[in-house]
Amino acid sequence: MSETQERTGTLADLKDAVATGQVVSTQDAPVYEAKRDAQGRSYATGRRKDAVARVWIKPGKGDITVNGRPVGTYFARPVLRMLITQPFLVADRYNQFDVYCTVTGGGLSGQAGAVRHGISRALTHYEPTLRGILKAAGFLTRDSRVVERKKYGRAKARRSFQFSKR
Repeated sequence: MSETQERTGTLADLKDAVATGQVVSTQDAPVYEAKRDAQGRSYATGRRKDAVARVWIKPGKGDITVNGRPVGTYFARPVLRMLITQPFLVADRYNQFDVYCTVTGGGLSGQAGAVRHGISRALTHYEPTLRGILKAAGFLTRDSRVVERKKYGRAKARRSFQFSKR
């Protein structure tokens, strides 16, 4: 037997140990604690493309304020407003939290994605039990896709200049 097999045993040995009850338990899943400030708010940072959103949530009646303006005026397109409210709908917490956020950089679509990411992370800080639901929906993953940079000798990131035979 090799060194690793001597240390860990074989799969048959593990199966026998489980069947006889020798293996009692494995390491428990980590227990997360709620992170709240003195005002009862949870804070998180969300990112998407070049946009960065700083998000605070607290219990309330569902008001969302972005850069000092209501969400309806800042994000005029319904698709962007729907994107922002997705974490609340998935977690079944719609109209239970007030959201205050500041967003910088990027365009409106990237900013809406950053706010969604920040809201999801702030919800997990406020209620750690929601982490599994939001992670399964894919809201806690930072979307790392960014615009490719322009290269020298090219018209754009990948497009070449028009070829001229003569």
